[in-house]
Amino acid sequence: MMAPTGDDDEQTTDDHDQTNGSSDRTDGSDDVTPTLGPDAAIRSNYVFQRYDQTIERTISFRPATMERDLGRLHKWLGYDHVTEFWELDLPLPAFRDHFAEKLAEDHLTPFIGYIDHVPVSYWEVYWPSEYELDDYYDADPGDRAAHLLVGPPEYVGNGYAKALFRAMGLMLFSHPETDRVVGEPDVENDVVINILKRCGFEPHKEFYFEEADKDALLLMCEYDGFEAALLDDSPALLA
Repeated sequence: MMAPTGDDDEQTTDDHDQTNGSSDRTDGSDDVTPTLGPDAAIRSNYVFQRYDQTIERTISFRPATMERDLGRLHKWLGYDHVTEFWELDLPLPAFRDHFAEKLAEDHLTPFIGYIDHVPVSYWEVYWPSEYELDDYYDADPGDRAAHLLVGPPEYVGNGYAKALFRAMGLMLFSHPETDRVVGEPDVENDVVINILKRCGFEPHKEFYFEEADKDALLLMCEYDGFEAALLDDSPALLA
């Protein structure tokens, strides 16, 4: 089955997700204005968009949908570099059921991440206080967290993952209730752990995350630490 690539669905968000393309921490009321031209319909679906000076590329996010993303996600989850930690290399009907459950969850919003309008990453953004992670630390109601995979192999190992994390951090911290972002990667996922540390996250503890059936490392990042990491990379990232 070929991955669906149509870009004509309507923009959707959950009630929590108010985001914009600025580093200022606002209420997210200023959505990205589509650029006129043949790709304006595509850009109008983004809920966040920002040019990253360090990779000289534009990063954008939009909510995932069954119609647009089932095929591409099923393909991405079959790549060797993804199956090691996601373990969702399922037959298409089984994955469709799994993805439908994710799309229906109230505390979680799946996103597709783009680099220069090319879909390259999948995210599951969630509220830890409404999720099983709340059993392992004292989650504040405004805390945010996210799972990430980079799909196309040509985008792996080229510095794009860190830029994607930076952009996602800016999007999450733009919510007025969010002062902290947390992560819970597998303790053996050195790539993600190192990227999170370079984005201002600090390790807090290792724990067995029963619901995810993994040994996880809890990392936390407050906005001041995130901002300092951005400034270390390039002051232009906060311009």
